[in-house]
This record gives sequence, C-alpha cells and structure tokens, in this order.
Amino acid sequence: MRRPTLLTGWLAAIAVAAPAATPYPQVRPGIVLRFPLDHGAHPAFRTEWWYVTGWLRTDDGKDLGFQVTFFRTRPPVAAGNPSRFAASQVLFAHAALSDPATGRLLHGERAARQGFGLASARTGDADVAIRDWRLRRVADGRWQTAVVAEGFKLALTFKPTQSPLPQGQGGYSRKGPQAEEASYYYSIPHLQVSGRVDRGGRSAVVTGEAWLDREWSSNYLAPAAQGWDWTGLNFDDGSALMAFRIRRKGGGTVWAGGALRRPDGRTVALGRSDVAFRPIAVWRSRATGAAYPVSQELSIRVDGKVTTRRLTPMFAAQELDARRSGLPVYWEGAVRTPGGRGYLELTGYDRPLAM
Repeated sequence: MRRPTLLTGWLAAIAVAAPAATPYPQVRPGIVLRFPLDHGAHPAFRTEWWYVTGWLRTDDGKDLGFQVTFFRTRPPVAAGNPSRFAASQVLFAHAALSDPATGRLLHGERAARQGFGLASARTGDADVAIRDWRLRRVADGRWQTAVVAEGFKLALTFKPTQSPLPQGQGGYSRKGPQAEEASYYYSIPHLQVSGRVDRGGRSAVVTGEAWLDREWSSNYLAPAAQGWDWTGLNFDDGSALMAFRIRRKGGGTVWAGGALRRPDGRTVALGRSDVAFRPIAVWRSRATGAAYPVSQELSIRVDGKVTTRRLTPMFAAQELDARRSGLPVYWEGAVRTPGGRGYLELTGYDRPLAM
C-alpha cells in the first residue's frame, strides 16, 4: 500500500482538529445561474471543480485525448480563524494526455493551499491556478489553460460555440434520494480548441473539440454510493449529451440523470429512469487491480423512445492514479460513439469514493 503523502496527512490532521460542524451551504432547487459570476469560485461550498476534456487532432492527422481538471475544497476550518496560515481553501489539479500511439496515459498533478502565491481561485469569473498551472476565462469569452507536466505540456484555448447548458432543474442536479444530495452544475459543450501540445520533446499544433463541466456542492454523494459513471458527448450534428449514474455499494443504481441538447438548441432533462449504462467490456488495471467497464452501452429515453449508443474507448489503459495528491484512483478516458466523441469517467472501482 502506498504511504500517505504529506499533503494527505496534513489535511487529515486539519479535519481531526477542526470543529465538528462547519456551516457549509447546502444545494437547493431554484438556483438561477449567473454569468460570468458562476464561472468563478464559490468558496463557501465544500467542494468544486472546473473540468475540461476533449479530443485533439495534430497537424499531421493524429488523434489525442486530454483532460485538465482543477478542484477546490474548503476544509472544516472555522471561518473566523484569524491566522494567515489557516488552510481555508485547498486546490488540486490533474492533467492527462491520451495518446493511442503509446497506448498509455501521460498525467501530472498539483496540490497546494490557497494563498502565499501558491494557488488561487478567483470569484466573479474563472481564473484558477496552482503555481505554473492555470485555467481561466479571458475578456473575449474564450477559456485558456497552460499545463507543464512530466512528459507533456498543454497550451490550449477553448472558444465557446454554444451557450452554457444548465444540468438538472436549471442548474440544480440531483445526485441522490435526499434533496441536498445534489450539486449546482452546468456544462459548456462543443468548445472549439486550438493550441499546442508538447510530448517527448516534440511540439505539435492541435485543433479539436472539448467539453467543460462546472460543479459545486457541499453534500455530493449519498452514504450508499460507491462511485459514478459519467459521460459528456459532442455529436457531429451539433447536439450534446451528458449522462450519469451514481452506483450503489453492493450493486445497483442510487440515482441517474443527464441532459440532451438537440441540434436546434432545445434541451431535454433526463430523469432517474431515463438513463441506463450496460457494461460491454472490462479492463483490469495491473497497477491498482481495479476493473473498469471501459466500453458500455448507454441508453436514454426521450419522449418515450429509447436510443442506445455504444461507447468505445480510444484505448483501454486510461486510468489515473491521483493518490499522491490526496485524490482517488479513477478512469478518465476518451471515447467514441456513432456520430460523436467525448469522455467517459468511472470512479469508485478501486474502492468506495468519499467526498
């Protein structure tokens, strides 16, 4: 078993020493999303993320997948603590590059407490950074990221081609049987990507398409939850689909949902009984022993009609072991589906996910 990192142990010590009850705000129905305000941080909530995934095409015609994710968490430290050294906010980040030519995932990670020039998450608009890693929205509405990791570098710009897509009920996305087991959640599908990718000492100009997710919550998962399966898919006709299921410990589904944006821009919210994932092929990690259903059939029901799509991974070995930064082991992979492409995320297959 891997020894806990210094950061993980430090966060655990904070949790033990902190007051038993921190007044985190709860997610409730009735939110009205406001932009650019909600692109920025919501520091009162327990946890939050900015999550970008997508497919890239190099200037010599090769496909790559990428992920850049920043997490913000508020440890249970008393809000009135006057010390500059109180860890009121902690940030984590993951980045990964999927290259079918190598059949393996290149990835890097960062973690730091907010302040002291180490990390920051701006309120009012998106600008989150950990040392030399950054994701931000600039004045003309584009998003930009810069990542320097072992074995690869990303310098990408994301241009929105569609408006934000509120998930659930106008941005209130239920994740469990209790009303507070939920997140505030929106997506921006069909981001037009341009930039450069460096890997193995070689630099390539890239273009592509990406998906951005924004979520914040204080009570994301029900106690019975094991983890989740999630996918965000961009289709060639301009439509977009997000679907998820929260898996139950011991088998079954705690909750499910999603949203379909049609080619004409109309959006259909998908409820608990409208989404089903069925494993087709399983890949087992030699590193962690976790077995992931990396190929699945996804069925959604819209207006009484069920449509089934097969999700096929770019390649199987897209597991990301983030334990060094105090986060879990999970599978995050580029996938194809007829008429579209996107990403599939599989959590809680190594052990039950705790959030």
